[in-house]
Amino acid sequence: MLTIGIAGGTGCGKTTVVNQIISQLPESEVGVISQDSYYKDLSHLDFAERCKVNFDHPRAIDFELLEAHLRALKAGMPVEQPIYSFVDHNRTRQTVLTHPQKVMIVEGILIMTHPEIRKLFDIKIFVHADSDERLIRRLRRDIQERGRDLQEVLDRYQNTLKPMHDQFIEPTKEYADIIIPNNKYNTVAIDIVRTIIAEKLV
Repeated sequence: MLTIGIAGGTGCGKTTVVNQIISQLPESEVGVISQDSYYKDLSHLDFAERCKVNFDHPRAIDFELLEAHLRALKAGMPVEQPIYSFVDHNRTRQTVLTHPQKVMIVEGILIMTHPEIRKLFDIKIFVHADSDERLIRRLRRDIQERGRDLQEVLDRYQNTLKPMHDQFIEPTKEYADIIIPNNKYNTVAIDIVRTIIAEKLV
């Protein structure tokens, strides 16, 4: 199994890059795992307390479960991938049965901050976008899709998102095998990744 890690700051366009990579590949042979599914279970906290959690710090992620699931998939075993609710700031009780594929793509802002997780990636990709572009995308997504208000998003960006990006996410660029500037559609980088994957699928 070829395992690809795709990281980058919030709103950098990771999902777009993932979709561009897999758009011309056999659907039955490529799987995607999102770091967002592996936020820790916060059922022991009430909603007001969950709202105060810094979800952009590595300690917000259940890396032990993510590592266990990646190792299981590499061993040919299916896993029950959690489902996370951004509205409730917590895991739901539902899971998604995820089967191992020839290619597994793992995407998330913090996936390359954890040494043991990094070791499981055959290819490490960092998607780069300018900070103002990332803020605009984050504003649009959180307001339209996650029910946040403008002030809440701006406060979170200033108090947690940007400091956490500078401290934890941007430094992981040094671990990347490929850096994709995503301010514009980058056909060369995407085609290189597709070629590597296609060779694996032969």
